[in-house]
Amino acid sequence: MHIYMMMGVVGLENQELAMNIIVGGGEAKSLAIEAIAYAKEGRFEEAQKALMECEKALVETHEVQTDLIKKALSGDKMDVDLLMVHAQDHLMSAITVKDLAVQMIDLYRELYKKAGMGGD
Repeated sequence: MHIYMMMGVVGLENQELAMNIIVGGGEAKSLAIEAIAYAKEGRFEEAQKALMECEKALVETHEVQTDLIKKALSGDKMDVDLLMVHAQDHLMSAITVKDLAVQMIDLYRELYKKAGMGGD
């Protein structure tokens, strides 16, 4: 079980939640980069699977972020420290890398098609 899946546990501190976001964002970013590498090799099925795993990690991590936002909106006082800022940065950069990975995989697919190589 991934650490970010523990979000339902009562009493998690903000630092733990920030670490959950960092871990989830890092996993998603790694999977997006892995998907690009597969596409570069013409392994488009594996690229798609890596992208699906990336999206799953992002959704789970975004749920942690959403819970934090709901907590703040309900009036709970939250200390925003450097770790939380870093966590948010990690998540946003992971989302950006995933979005770029989708575009790069499409480009590689088109290049393979034009070169008559097809890929898988």
